[in-house]
Amino acid sequence: MVAPKTKLFGKDFISTQEWEKGELDTILAIADQLKTMWSYGYMPRILDRKTLFMLFYNASLRTRNSFEANMTELGGHAHFLDASTSYMPVLGNESVITPEGKSRERVKDAAEVLDRMGHALAIRIFGAPAGHVYGAANGLIREFANLCTIPIIDMDCDMYHPCQAMADLMTIREHIGPYNLKGKKFVMSWADAPSPWKPLAVAHSVTLLMTRYGLDVTLAYPKEFHVDPKIEQQAKENAEKNGSEFEIVHDMDEAFEGADIVYPKGWTSIDYLPPKTKEPNINKIKELLEKYRGTWTCDAEKMKKTNNAYYMHCLPADVKPGYEVTPEVIDSPRSIVIDEAENRLHAQRGILAATMGGRY
Repeated sequence: MVAPKTKLFGKDFISTQEWEKGELDTILAIADQLKTMWSYGYMPRILDRKTLFMLFYNASLRTRNSFEANMTELGGHAHFLDASTSYMPVLGNESVITPEGKSRERVKDAAEVLDRMGHALAIRIFGAPAGHVYGAANGLIREFANLCTIPIIDMDCDMYHPCQAMADLMTIREHIGPYNLKGKKFVMSWADAPSPWKPLAVAHSVTLLMTRYGLDVTLAYPKEFHVDPKIEQQAKENAEKNGSEFEIVHDMDEAFEGADIVYPKGWTSIDYLPPKTKEPNINKIKELLEKYRGTWTCDAEKMKKTNNAYYMHCLPADVKPGYEVTPEVIDSPRSIVIDEAENRLHAQRGILAATMGGRY
């Protein structure tokens, strides 16, 4: 028997900003209910004999394992596709032959084939596989969405990481209470990192989602590491619509003052990536990272400025003095990073059940 098409069934999940708040509430409600069932050792086979294709252009630990575990527990199957076993699709009207002689087929061909073989397609791509061109990875995901009738799920690109943001919101609601978010100060902050290539996806998605759920959001970064201006404008509009505050500061100490939740994470500078530059300027980004080394680190002294804040991070974090976070913070009782990681499983279960299950 074919399940009837409903409001969320078949819907792409590329950015939470493209979903109504009520739809996101439905995802969270499903996730909460299934997490309770899971805790009792029971899981309904909502996705019996359904297939999720997972196209990975980048390596993964939490993302791959949470999606695979979910598909197994919900009665379906996840196909893991990577560069060593599959032709990696590329945009354009022609195939690409790499200098090593490897063939890369068109998105059009791959999309139309996978569309006939499975029930959803999840994609993870950012950085080098997209040529370090800001927006190119998200563009590839959206091209798949244009060509496929099955739902497309963004598992992390150069602009958005909606699955992580949903897991983060679920975690905050569990620790603070789903009806106690109003007026809580949430800080999304840039932090020192050794890699010049970290995408802005988490900062974008978390900022956008938290400004829709009543939290007072402070976005902090050095001016050279600003986020996409379009994201800032959307966050401002979200906050105005939902009666919360949104501010941007350029000092980590100032941002942490009185914070209830802090989320310090590194990201790259889009001013030195195409399309703003002809080529990725790695030397300039590294120069900027050294400029701020040690001044944008989440350590015990900065945490003292907060309101005994919870510490969050999507992981993997750069745990070392002078980088994203020190061991004493990430390993402290106020660190909820492992809860976040577990909730990747549960939040994504809600997404999969709604978009693939056809009953919500």
